[in-house]
Amino acid sequence: MKKALLILLAILPLSLASVGTTVKANTHVKADKTSLWAGVYDGLNLERMGLQKEVFDYALRGLQKTKFAKSILSIVDLSQPSNKKRLYVIDLDQQKLLFQTYVAHGRNSGELMAASFSNTFSSFQSSLGFYQTLNTYQGKHGLSLQLKGLEQGFNDNAFSRAIVMHGADYVCEDFIRKTGRLGRSQGCPAIANAVSKDIIQAIKGGSCLFVYSPSPDYLQKSTFLL
Repeated sequence: MKKALLILLAILPLSLASVGTTVKANTHVKADKTSLWAGVYDGLNLERMGLQKEVFDYALRGLQKTKFAKSILSIVDLSQPSNKKRLYVIDLDQQKLLFQTYVAHGRNSGELMAASFSNTFSSFQSSLGFYQTLNTYQGKHGLSLQLKGLEQGFNDNAFSRAIVMHGADYVCEDFIRKTGRLGRSQGCPAIANAVSKDIIQAIKGGSCLFVYSPSPDYLQKSTFLL
């Protein structure tokens, strides 16, 4: 009995040390992932793609404050005009730019540039902030993706307003050639029919969507950017 007790006392510190090592390892894994994601901007040369570093950093900051099922980050950069490819879908873990393409804003948010934003019903304006992607469904625009707005006062009415990602025939280069801009939605981040299914399938089910504009009101009040 005495011998067994001595063996147990000898093993116990090693067991505790192993637990401590595991906790430290998990902390390092999280820190390493954050560091990895921070390097994605330069690694993918997103500046050359038209995405400002500040916008990417904002998106990353908000992403890290919420747990998402997927490490896929989608950014709608409404500081750019609609005739630019201002939707970026990034696989952070794989360090890949999955898509860069056109995306429309709400008809009452502006013409070429989106300048006005709203969280209210029937405003036909885009809503800024962070969203969680939900499930898909078949609607009048075909395969569509439900979105949950995560920011109170900025986009938390999105689901009730039926703000979804869907394909639209007015999101195409032919429309840009005719009018100088994309067509506009009723507030939805509408994308081209040609890529809508692929993008929706890639980001559905719990990934982060960030709709950005340099709106002073949003930048000063968003709790995700603090």
